[in-house]
Amino acid sequence: MRPHIRQGKFHGALAGTIAVAFAVGGCGASGGSGTSPATAPSHPAPTGSSPNPGPSVTAWHKWGLTPLPEPPKPPADKPVKLSATGTVPVFTHIPTSQKVVFITVDDGQEKDPKFVAMMRDLKIPITMFLMNDAVKSDYAYFKQLQALGNPIENHTLHHPAMNTIPLGRQKEEVCGDQKILTKEYGTAPLLFRPPYGAYNSNTKIAVGECGPRAIVWWRESMQIRNMQYQDPDKKLRPGDIILAHFRGPSELKGATMTQMFTNLLKRIQEQGFAVARLENYIQPPAG
Repeated sequence: MRPHIRQGKFHGALAGTIAVAFAVGGCGASGGSGTSPATAPSHPAPTGSSPNPGPSVTAWHKWGLTPLPEPPKPPADKPVKLSATGTVPVFTHIPTSQKVVFITVDDGQEKDPKFVAMMRDLKIPITMFLMNDAVKSDYAYFKQLQALGNPIENHTLHHPAMNTIPLGRQKEEVCGDQKILTKEYGTAPLLFRPPYGAYNSNTKIAVGECGPRAIVWWRESMQIRNMQYQDPDKKLRPGDIILAHFRGPSELKGATMTQMFTNLLKRIQEQGFAVARLENYIQPPAG
């Protein structure tokens, strides 16, 4: 199975990436019926990158890290502008010259309280793409991360490979997750990530009809100690989107969620990048 590959303003060629997508795309889940479409996305206006004082050096040292560069102020003119109508765009990175990358965390199987403590200490912005089958056992866990300013986005009800199921099923998956996440977290997701990175033209239709206004891919994926890169030079670039997962020792060969995330931040720091909030670089549809 291969994802639909599209070249355009935001989505460049992704030859050879589906092996990475299936390796890190998260665990499968049992099937089931979806629910009706949720309301249109209603994200709050993007805020500055540092609404609160940054973490202290002591906080970084507590987690075995040295401070990352402070993220720059997000541009007033957002480089990605979304429309309320029309075909949803697909993007793997944010067009920017700022030396920033964006961390996205998928699924939601692992609910490690130490990870919440780490995020409170370090104030690293993340975007969560949550799948209902993974999070329904403890919606409150992710409310703690949301309260830190981290948006919650759509990742389907049951984690199917979207390009293998018909349009009706795809709509059940996207609309069902949209409805539940909106109810549980008070904000309709603006963005959608297809499980395994697999999508087709029907996925775009389903996403557009269910509420999210863009499909988000990635340039790098975090494993346990190192990242997998799409580009052969294995370097981060300004605006890259990084994929990680809520995973624990059973999936990480004994490593914890916080150990994996510590390694991710080390890899970012080694290349001199700051971590910015993805939604601060995206203009939601007017109204």
